[in-house]
Amino acid sequence: MIITKVKEKGEYGVELTTSYKTEMNNVFGLVLAGGVGTRMGNIEKPKQFLHVGSKPIIIHTLEKFVIQNEFEEIIVLTPKQWINFTKDVIKKYIPVAEKIVVLEGGSSRNETIMNAISYIEKQDKLNEDTIIVTHDSVRPFVTSRIIKENIEAAIKYGACDTVIPATDTIVESENGESISAVPDRSRLFQGQTPQTFHAKKLRDYYESLSDDEKEILTDACKIMVIKGETVKLVKGDVSNLKITYPYDLKVAESLLQ
Repeated sequence: MIITKVKEKGEYGVELTTSYKTEMNNVFGLVLAGGVGTRMGNIEKPKQFLHVGSKPIIIHTLEKFVIQNEFEEIIVLTPKQWINFTKDVIKKYIPVAEKIVVLEGGSSRNETIMNAISYIEKQDKLNEDTIIVTHDSVRPFVTSRIIKENIEAAIKYGACDTVIPATDTIVESENGESISAVPDRSRLFQGQTPQTFHAKKLRDYYESLSDDEKEILTDACKIMVIKGETVKLVKGDVSNLKITYPYDLKVAESLLQ
């Protein structure tokens, strides 16, 4: 894959381009909607279906992906019992949804991503250049700039993570009762999504992990780190928040105003 016409270096060292070609890359958006919203309190449906403004959270998120011309297909992954409901919600709010497919997720975040890669392979669209942009369904304020820079960084480097600098001091505690270390905040970043990868390499690395290694995974980027791969940083945004708690819903409502 050739990236042309370098314009400048991004804040975290990613070279940004005026134009970049994706003809050789099949690019798929993966919207991960497997959460059940236990931290949201007593709710009758998963948090991605709660309304912010006049639409469900997942619809706000999908709208950001649908407008991106780079995506060949947008794959929504959700628990089996919510597949039909998800399809109905999408049909109601996104009339032109030919590029959206709804699939069953897996038992974990990474198994869910693997299900999507298996689907891509069954469509005969998985090759060395296939890119997947994985994103939380409950991060509805992701920007076009973040998505585009993720695609570009993954094409060039193989993997990337969206991050923002840590603003609070982070403390480490080995026993949960007292501080054992205070890491240098200037070296710490808060992870967001999207996280973007060469799909085949991610799948091959994941399948090569031991059960113990899979147990310690917190996200897909850690797969690449365990295997010694470079994961480039893409500048996120404080507004790209994950709606997890009732307070986050209030913040999201204010961002829409």
